[in-house]
Amino acid sequence: MFPLRDSQPSHKFPLITILIILACAYVLFLEITAVDPEAFIYKWGLVPALIGVGGLESLKTFVTSMFLHGGFVHFISNMWFLWIYGDNVEAALGKIGFVLFYLLSGIAASLLQFVFSFGSGIPMLGASGAIAGVLGFYFVNFRNSRIETLVMYPFFTIVELPSSFVLALWFLSQVFSGTASFLDTSGGGVAWWAHIGGFAFGYFVGKFYRGRQKFYEI
Repeated sequence: MFPLRDSQPSHKFPLITILIILACAYVLFLEITAVDPEAFIYKWGLVPALIGVGGLESLKTFVTSMFLHGGFVHFISNMWFLWIYGDNVEAALGKIGFVLFYLLSGIAASLLQFVFSFGSGIPMLGASGAIAGVLGFYFVNFRNSRIETLVMYPFFTIVELPSSFVLALWFLSQVFSGTASFLDTSGGGVAWWAHIGGFAFGYFVGKFYRGRQKFYEI
């Protein structure tokens, strides 16, 4: 399933969402035009084996890595999900709140993947962990929204589904794939645990936000 649009407009200009997309596009440009793209990735991507080797300086990659991507398809798919879900979360949290939430989601996602990839020399990169946090927040706070979704099996069709169903199915697929990844000894691939960690972080922040909203409405 691939989401096309949601039914709940934010009614606010998603400035931060757009700036994040532009920042990721700019970093991708720097990446593909670098004299040595691999060296660029190893410098700014999160390499678990290098964390701590360079002192506190090495920790910066927990942030910088979320602006890198492994090519156009990786970039476009991530930014598409951010575009669909990010505007609502940005409207709920405010611009500064959304910036902090997005960065913390990415860091939380990378931390969990780091635990499961401890000592690996393979770079971790991509915004999907931070975006998973956005999905987790959306799951809690926009349950009444519906997602126009492209279903590719058994044939291509477009259906409108509850956001809770779409995102729950997405999360379960990440858990299944993350568990299955223990059997993969090749290394590399998709950082499933980053998706799980980011979604979980966004879910709990979303629950806290929802609880505060209910409190103020009393």
